[in-house]
Amino acid sequence: LSHFTRSLIHKIFLRLRLKMPNYNVAEQLKKINSIKKEFPNNIGVAVFDEAYFNTLTDNNKQRLLQILNSGIENPNSQTGCYAMQPTDYDDFKPFFSKVLEKYHKVDLSKKKHENNWNLVGIEGLPSDGKLDVSKIGLPALSMRVRVGRNLQAYPLPGAMTQEDRQNMENDMCVVFDKLIKDPAYGGEYVSLTPGHKHKISDQRYDELVKAHIMFKDMSADTYLNTAGISDHWPYGRGCYISADKGAIVWVGEEDHLRIMSMKVSTVINDVFDRLKGIVDVIEQCIKGVQKVKAEEDKL
Repeated sequence: LSHFTRSLIHKIFLRLRLKMPNYNVAEQLKKINSIKKEFPNNIGVAVFDEAYFNTLTDNNKQRLLQILNSGIENPNSQTGCYAMQPTDYDDFKPFFSKVLEKYHKVDLSKKKHENNWNLVGIEGLPSDGKLDVSKIGLPALSMRVRVGRNLQAYPLPGAMTQEDRQNMENDMCVVFDKLIKDPAYGGEYVSLTPGHKHKISDQRYDELVKAHIMFKDMSADTYLNTAGISDHWPYGRGCYISADKGAIVWVGEEDHLRIMSMKVSTVINDVFDRLKGIVDVIEQCIKGVQKVKAEEDKL
């Protein structure tokens, strides 16, 4: 086999490998039933249906227990669960539908989320879609919007290998290079990954945390630890910072990406439009990466 073929086979093996636990089912069910009584606000545990659980294969029982592990080990959790794979929301739809309905207080049989950045003609908003708070007598305000994004090419953070985390960070550096060259954004990318070309010192990292630009040490968070999300810290973690520090993208935190836009303004659209600009660049640059990964998975 050629070096390329061996390398491709190795990548496929890593992509198919899952961090599959081996829970004692009886013990976990006992814990869940106890938490249901003592911590009713733990959503994942509260909506857990043992009858549904018993319809699952042994493999899927382990997967669902892994999804619930953070909520089981931290009974005072609010959500109490983390999806591990992009397919989990479909594979365990009866469970996740109840979680989402309870968390968002909606009936998913009647309401569906739709992405729409165009505010023109939306009922209850100004006809031109411009959200200007000065029109209601308010001064310029400090505004901030944030969205989470996960890349389809990778497992969700709780199931990523160290190689996944570092590959995803490297994929995203293509996006950040483009943003840095754009005068509307500029700035820099800083990495916590040992050996990365953008690796920063511990002192610089501490300064960014104190300035509320960078996220804190994830390995100190028991919720993230028990969900597997903080695994391999600090590999694959970093942060894009625009020149004016008004646009920030966290890499490798609770989602693959946390995208933030901030500005002192009277027009809310300003922060939304700048955030959308980042999302657009990500979708343009990562599309090819996803296609390559998808082709590898087919093999």
